[in-house]
Amino acid sequence: MRPHLATFVDDYRRHGAQRAVVVHRGNRQQVFTYTGLANLSQRFAAELMRRNIVAGDRVVLWGQNGAEWIAAFFGCVLRGVLVVPLDAAGGLDFAQRVIAETRPRLLAGDQALLSRLATAIPSIAFEEFAAALPFPPSHASLAEPSLGPDTPLQILFTSGTTSEPKGIVHTHRNVLASLEPIEREMQKYLHYERVFHPLRFLHTLPLSHVFGQFMGLWIPPLLAAEVHFESRLQAPRLLELIHRHRISVLAAVPRVLDLLKSHLEERFPTLTTRLESSRGLRIWHRWLKFRDVHREFGFKFWAFVCGGASLPPPVERFWNDLGFALIQGYGMTETAALITLNHPFHIGRGSIGKPLPGREIRIANDGEILVRGEMVASARWQNGRMQTLPDPWLATGDLVEQDADGQLHFLGRKSETIVTAAGLNIHPEDVEEALNRQPGVKASAVVPLNTDAGTVPAAVLIFRGPPQQAQSAIDAANASLSEYQRVLRWKLWPKLDFPRTAIGKIQRRSVEQWAGTAWVNTNVGSVRGNVQNSEALTTAPDPLSALIAAITRAQPAKLGGDARLDRDLHLDSLARVQLQTELEQRLGVTIGDEEFEQLATLGQLRARLGFAGGPRPPAGGEYGVSPSEALSREPHRFIYPRWPWWPAVQAVRVLFQEAVMRPLIWLLAAPAVARESAEPHPPEQPLLLIANHVTAFDAPLVLYALPAPMRRRVAIAMAGEMLVDWRHARNQGNWLLNLLAPFEYWLVTALFNVFPLPRSAGFRRSFAHAGEAMDRGYHVLVFPEGYMSPDGTLQPFRAGIGLLVRESKARVLPVALQGLGELKQSKRWFRSHTLQIRVGKTIEPSPQLAPEELAEFLHHALADLL
Repeated sequence: MRPHLATFVDDYRRHGAQRAVVVHRGNRQQVFTYTGLANLSQRFAAELMRRNIVAGDRVVLWGQNGAEWIAAFFGCVLRGVLVVPLDAAGGLDFAQRVIAETRPRLLAGDQALLSRLATAIPSIAFEEFAAALPFPPSHASLAEPSLGPDTPLQILFTSGTTSEPKGIVHTHRNVLASLEPIEREMQKYLHYERVFHPLRFLHTLPLSHVFGQFMGLWIPPLLAAEVHFESRLQAPRLLELIHRHRISVLAAVPRVLDLLKSHLEERFPTLTTRLESSRGLRIWHRWLKFRDVHREFGFKFWAFVCGGASLPPPVERFWNDLGFALIQGYGMTETAALITLNHPFHIGRGSIGKPLPGREIRIANDGEILVRGEMVASARWQNGRMQTLPDPWLATGDLVEQDADGQLHFLGRKSETIVTAAGLNIHPEDVEEALNRQPGVKASAVVPLNTDAGTVPAAVLIFRGPPQQAQSAIDAANASLSEYQRVLRWKLWPKLDFPRTAIGKIQRRSVEQWAGTAWVNTNVGSVRGNVQNSEALTTAPDPLSALIAAITRAQPAKLGGDARLDRDLHLDSLARVQLQTELEQRLGVTIGDEEFEQLATLGQLRARLGFAGGPRPPAGGEYGVSPSEALSREPHRFIYPRWPWWPAVQAVRVLFQEAVMRPLIWLLAAPAVARESAEPHPPEQPLLLIANHVTAFDAPLVLYALPAPMRRRVAIAMAGEMLVDWRHARNQGNWLLNLLAPFEYWLVTALFNVFPLPRSAGFRRSFAHAGEAMDRGYHVLVFPEGYMSPDGTLQPFRAGIGLLVRESKARVLPVALQGLGELKQSKRWFRSHTLQIRVGKTIEPSPQLAPEELAEFLHHALADLL
């Protein structure tokens, strides 16, 4: 048995240079090895010692998942300091109340979050860790001598939006009680793991939650696994990461699995039919039959670990039928992690597994599960101090039933059970499952409604389609329910999604409070459900228009189906990128870049999303191509090559630059180069280079002016449409130039390391490629004007450059090409001595600026050099 959790830092040391954490943020990734993570943890522990923060003191962590979060956590563990994790997506008011309640000695987290706090408590931002934390002597012992199983570990606050926050106190023993039986069971299978090592986990959960900690802090070090952190819950993004990085396991809440399910059903229109015909096949038959789906994930991916909320049976059945392992567990904050777990190789379908060793459970007469064991927290933090909980039995408030094999099946929350006037219990999850199966119902929340006849179940729906059709969905769901479960009243939710917690649970209390009394009645007069008095149905408020207005920060000129997205709703190219992201994250609907570009009106967008309000164009229809055609064609339009990064190609490129390009530029143009700051060595981090765009030779001129170590590591963004025309031998003016165009494409791509930056669509893939280039150590050159200036005058910057800077989190180096306008007009190039290239100082734009503001800021910076 481990004596305490600080021994995990020793595990980090033992795993050495193996990759521990990969953080995907914006279009970049940050990699930490296990040794690097151990060193950073010890540096934070040394910082605590320097500040005289001792065992029993509190430190608040408020930031996004990442290596700094983990290092701060384990730094506190080493010193016996209590961690107070806060959800990065949580509200400022709640954070301030937790801080007032716990009186921490230090705040650590993201600079953007810490800057919102008006407090005199000392703070240190994650962004400052690399430079600010001290380096302890290598032989120093930083572990607190008094550490033991009963040392308090952390205080987790799970609620407090309407009352004073109450924190659950975990000890080292609480966590170890969940880990030890799993660690023992793992020993049986570790020799198989060597074949697939390293296992890689894609982690989409907040580390401020026990399930997130279990899958991000405790399980991976037992296997020397890699943890990839991603906070953007967009199905295409998750699939891309899983495939590219050869992820083995996705740790997620049920909502993420539902988003992926919706995406695959749209990507493969016949998937539902194929699944129905595959029922009963052996697992290897299913793998073979659905190999096209498995190819989307990559063939190393094999399992989902799901928790944090109950998984709807249709979603579980979907993934099981595809041949993936789906592992569910059950636990809560008060139990420091798991009470039950599905065995990875003996999964009980529809269950949350069997109790783990060391847990005593009882099921009360009403179905509530009670649990006792060393994993149950025995203290809470309230009124500024730690208070012991007297009863060793924890009443979970969750209702379950146990089958003959000992598997537990989740029924719902006791507090959410609706008790009718006849004394019958209705579990909202049962009714919601029936509703969510109906066409058009994207989500539902069943809440109690008090009427003159007593309490009845009422449904709030997120419905895609004409509101009049929602009644048909209600009737169909009622037909599959018992009479006492049937929905008598319903209402349409006016936004794109319900309010949710950090782990995706619907905030039912908020839905119930909003619903009020303005229900659309479907007064049922008989057990057969005949409608006696149906009120006129009204169109629900338009959440899509409200979302667009919030993104564009402008009031739409009109909102009819014929409203133009660009002219009437002010949806420019950058706003389209933002809207795509919001729709993917909120609705699970993927609209490809090319397809989105073809959508011209609000009615077409609404039809594409399944809303009422616009006719869906026929296949091959009125706005260009059908959605399925656009999705299939889009990946082939713009190609983002990685072969220019091969060492052999890189060597040829450097030879060309030094032996051919630079001598020719010196001979023909003789430009003068002025550098505002001498940088004899390449910067530690890749830069984003921006320059004004006047001629087709601007990129070689910029490379000419850069220091040698920099120019040899530059990737250049080039007009994507031009590269497509070259590749397809078209639009070059005559047949001979068309014939030579493919050769030009290959030559320019190899010798200048170019990649496409489209003018109107495909920004996200282009930005992702730029981020990958930076991760490989390349500086990225972009011409933010988007087209060549006819007279050399600096043109307005496209707002996309602001989004690229914000996603890349890179410093920017402006390069000004002076005199090109005059040369372009006079056409006297040969050693004119009028061309000057000015390389400015690197600048670090504020991350708080909006993309449009960043673009304007960079425009001024480059204009100052001209």
